[in-house]
Amino acid sequence: MEEIRLQKYLAEAGIASRRKAEELISQGKVKVNNQVVTALGTKIDPGKDKVEYDGKFVAKQEEKVYIILNKPICYVTTAKDQFNRDSVLDLVKVKQRIVPVGRLDMYTSGALLLTNDGDFVYQITHPKHEIEKTYTVTIKGVVSKEAVEQLKKGIKIEDYTTRPARVKILKIDQEKNQSRLEITIHEGKNRQVRKMCETVGYKVLALHRSQIAGIGVKDLPLGKWRYLSEKERNKILTGKY
Repeated sequence: MEEIRLQKYLAEAGIASRRKAEELISQGKVKVNNQVVTALGTKIDPGKDKVEYDGKFVAKQEEKVYIILNKPICYVTTAKDQFNRDSVLDLVKVKQRIVPVGRLDMYTSGALLLTNDGDFVYQITHPKHEIEKTYTVTIKGVVSKEAVEQLKKGIKIEDYTTRPARVKILKIDQEKNQSRLEITIHEGKNRQVRKMCETVGYKVLALHRSQIAGIGVKDLPLGKWRYLSEKERNKILTGKY
């Protein structure tokens, strides 16, 4: 691994700004391999050298990564699965230790975010941020206008009532006795869209999340992923999307 200056390593580990880190080094508060170091020109190999500050080991923070995956069905959104099923982490191979942001059930495909940034996870998953999620839903039967209106207004499911949703009829296939809808919600309750459709009398045949926070997977093949752009990341982190 390439050597870097000690003050840069401390700054990237979140100990202090680079200028403040230089002061800490000059004051003899930093050790490298159990030896106090005061020279500002000191370089270290992050892969080999042990750095300590205030008696504690200093680990360099991982580079933050933000990824969107077009999840196929039959993949679980957990790091470890008791049944040894395929995980979305089998599809996204990066050096950082990432986690899925929220969940898509095993038989739902589509947009799934993954990251190693806790603030980003909080921004996406906390209900107060009202992140929009858009789904394409194929249901059995010809959907009625009454059912669509119920979905729009909000319906009671188990112990909660869904908030008003945006619902658009994309296609009705009389021959196959199927309808395809686009449903946009703000919540993220377990299997919410499936339960919404079942509550108004329609079995879900296929469910795909096409967008999350305005970021879509239309041009991303199933099973493929990409890094979010800086513009996409900032929109989510600032809540301006």
